[in-house]
Amino acid sequence: MNHPALFTPVKLGALSLPNRIVMSALTRCRADADHVPTDIMVEYYAQRASAGLILTEATMVIAGNSAFGAREPGIHSAAQVAAWKKVTDAVHAKGGRILCQLWHGGRACHSLLNNGAQPVAPSPLRITNDETHTPQGKKPYEIPRELRDDELPGIVAGFRHAAENARAAGFDGVEIHGANGYLLDQFLRDGSNQRSGPYGGAIANRARLLLEVVDAAVSVWGAGRVGVRISPLNSYNDMKDSDPVALTSYVATELDRRGIAFLDLMRADFFGLQKGDVVTPARRAFKGALLCGMGYTPAEAEQAVASGTMAAIVFGHHYVSNPDLVARVSAGAALVEPDAKTFYSPGPRGYTDYPAMA
Repeated sequence: MNHPALFTPVKLGALSLPNRIVMSALTRCRADADHVPTDIMVEYYAQRASAGLILTEATMVIAGNSAFGAREPGIHSAAQVAAWKKVTDAVHAKGGRILCQLWHGGRACHSLLNNGAQPVAPSPLRITNDETHTPQGKKPYEIPRELRDDELPGIVAGFRHAAENARAAGFDGVEIHGANGYLLDQFLRDGSNQRSGPYGGAIANRARLLLEVVDAAVSVWGAGRVGVRISPLNSYNDMKDSDPVALTSYVATELDRRGIAFLDLMRADFFGLQKGDVVTPARRAFKGALLCGMGYTPAEAEQAVASGTMAAIVFGHHYVSNPDLVARVSAGAALVEPDAKTFYSPGPRGYTDYPAMA
């Protein structure tokens, strides 16, 4: 066996994993037009059930103004819950564990994908460094509507209802998506949150919405089946913060106090624009299971686990093209590189047609 440290069992709160290789949340846009998971998604997740833990793609918690693509899945309707149940049953039948990543897109959404509803955000600041795909082709992101303080309990309630639906769908827990420039991350970072009042200004105020959502999920699942993802450095979706280290320390301290199952930390910036060490302050403040991702090789992953820094490592793009990633890492086999042209295209090509190794 290669990289043996990755193949020891580990507990993340109430979750028992047989190995330390976690499948990252990977948006693939294979749900139907009503955001209901499809049968091909059942096959896709079941193919990857050997992962120590699967994190689903970002899954919409609220209907109306939270879709950022035409075919990402939701978990706010009965039809979506029933369809996700097929996924969780298939993963469990192969001995896997799967968490639902709960998500709201905030200003990364577009009215053309939400029946004309204006996107919402902590402040009326649009994404300026990219355009988004819509039914009418690529369009600039829109200026979002600033959420009122009295609307935020409704956002929290939406996440709570989605957590309840995830239980009904047979998931093993949930991960709260507080990363990558979506709504909860937009509140966290001062580059996108320029509001005043109880949800703006100081770090404690900017973190308030994320922590209220975490508390809501814990009320449904218990702390041992709730994880949180953050990305303090990632500039994706036109994001930045003036002090990502202080932000990381505060959020990690508050999550540690809640005793959640794990903190899923994205250690770097997709585009290399913002640099810094957020792993050290996260490890110092969070005493529970720390997961980390972004660019780990199997050798580096083993070193991080063997040293005790990380409980497990989150693998992203290689899980697109290596459904048997666990077996390949164990065997020391070469990893297949994914075809980026098929990341979001419909059908099985580049989705369920990557073969397992001989």
